[in-house]
Amino acid sequence: MTIPEIFDNFNKLKVLIIGDVMLDAYTWGKVERISPEAPVPVVNVRSREIRLGGAGNVVMNVQSLGAEPIICSVIGSDSYGDSLLNLLKEQNLSTEGIIQSETRITTVKERIIAGSQQIVRVDTETDKLINDNECQILSDKIKDLASSASVIIFEDYDKGVLSKELIYEIITFANDNNIPTIVDPKKRNFLFYQHATLFKPNLKELKEGLSISFDVKNPDELADAVSILKKTLELKGVFVTLSEQGVYIDFNGQKKAIPAHIRTISDVSGAGDTVISIAACCLALGLSPELIAGLSNLGGGLVCESVGVVPIDKELLKKEALLSL
Repeated sequence: MTIPEIFDNFNKLKVLIIGDVMLDAYTWGKVERISPEAPVPVVNVRSREIRLGGAGNVVMNVQSLGAEPIICSVIGSDSYGDSLLNLLKEQNLSTEGIIQSETRITTVKERIIAGSQQIVRVDTETDKLINDNECQILSDKIKDLASSASVIIFEDYDKGVLSKELIYEIITFANDNNIPTIVDPKKRNFLFYQHATLFKPNLKELKEGLSISFDVKNPDELADAVSILKKTLELKGVFVTLSEQGVYIDFNGQKKAIPAHIRTISDVSGAGDTVISIAACCLALGLSPELIAGLSNLGGGLVCESVGVVPIDKELLKKEALLSL
């Protein structure tokens, strides 16, 4: 499959995303003085904006690639939750996989930015697991919506939507129905994703999840750590993002390390969301491990050139892929 054919085929995919959806709130301003109340900068606000964040950023990236994303999550029955639903509707995205809970709050991460410098981040959140009733409703919704899905993404931010029981139930369902699964893990559920198709930790998550230490610059030590992870979770494949060291994939009998592309880094926020979105679409198309890793690595680098959390530019990614892959 050629690069243009790959990008055209992205448009035929339906991608189900399960995980912690949240709001990214931005307050943009300018600092001209220090507060007389405390030694902190006073930000004179110029504008405010809210965007989909967390698993919502994966939704936006999948949509930017041309695929149809469907998010399944639990949010609060609060004003932020209403804002989140409105954002989905404004972007012509489905809300049928969203459950509003009376017992939870909607996660919001507010960034105060002066010029191009982030001054502070204010988080409103809970990491308590959703209750049994909400878990059952969510599971039923996922199974119903997954019947026509090309791939399922687990986008785990440790905020309580994903539990050991839900993960097991959905991966079992997906494997029984030949739907590939790809996981962006966090620490709490790291060892619960047995039998997933492709598992995508970053270097820190890999070391902490397995409680091991190794030299990432030693290819044999990295390969051994990935092999341990594959065996421990009985995974079909592992795809590790290594920041400035690039990426490494072990999948379908192939092991490949790809170096990072030299970039002018403005902001690494959301890069992992872009990587898993691209990898999921590539996985759904049955592409080679080298292409999955190569395209994802390109996309993750591209979004780091923008300030804030922004989805991938499909045409720019395609242009770079034609030049370098």
